[in-house]
Amino acid sequence: MNKVRHSLALCLCFAATAIPALADTVSGPEGEIEITAITHNGAQLVHGDLVVTVDPWGVMGLEGLQTADLILVTDNPGHHLDPEAIAALSDADTVVLMPANSRQRLPHGMVIENGEETTIAGVRIEAIAAYDIIPGAPEHPMGDANGYVVTLGGLRFFFAGVTECVDEVKAVRDIAVAFMPMNIPVGRMTPAAAAECTRLLDPDVVYLYHYDQGYARRAANPDADAGGLVDGMTIRETLQAFERELASSGIEVRRGEFYPPLP
Repeated sequence: MNKVRHSLALCLCFAATAIPALADTVSGPEGEIEITAITHNGAQLVHGDLVVTVDPWGVMGLEGLQTADLILVTDNPGHHLDPEAIAALSDADTVVLMPANSRQRLPHGMVIENGEETTIAGVRIEAIAAYDIIPGAPEHPMGDANGYVVTLGGLRFFFAGVTECVDEVKAVRDIAVAFMPMNIPVGRMTPAAAAECTRLLDPDVVYLYHYDQGYARRAANPDADAGGLVDGMTIRETLQAFERELASSGIEVRRGEFYPPLP
């Protein structure tokens, strides 16, 4: 594992629908990288003048986020691919990388397929396959979506996207900070499964994201049914179960502010 030091930088943002204001900072061999959570399944990494943003969803606002040099899209549903949020965080030089299934909604983006690698603005990007093992709706077929390994500031960050612990994920190595999904519908990536996958990756730090599907539905539509988890657990209980599974692993579990209070 890469050894990183951690500190917290707290900024206060006063807005009715503000992006979470708590930013984590990790220190690598080339300096500090700031991590800011974005609602449900996104994050922004800042290292010096370089800004990398993953799956920005503007449903709860984009306050506190910077214009990105590089935006990564993992899949084509609206909470991953939000053209308005992407436009708001872009300038003329911003590059957007995305899977082929996103081309129709974002024609100016650059397609990167599973297994491909590229370097943009000095940032190395590896596209990792993200797909289902357990059948059922919503489906995430093999080849449709990407996870990403981002090498920034001398550290490797892994954004798994919406996936189970498939072989391509298991093959990822030397990760400092991992972002892992949990509580995906029809029983995919339960706390135990997400924890086991995290153990295989063996990052220094792990954040859970994309774990409250009911919140995402209500954020998009206040009248939506929040639904429930297949095992009857609450979201809080699943977080606690995941943390218990990793208690003796040496992996630091961090709770990012991916779910700010709904209006």
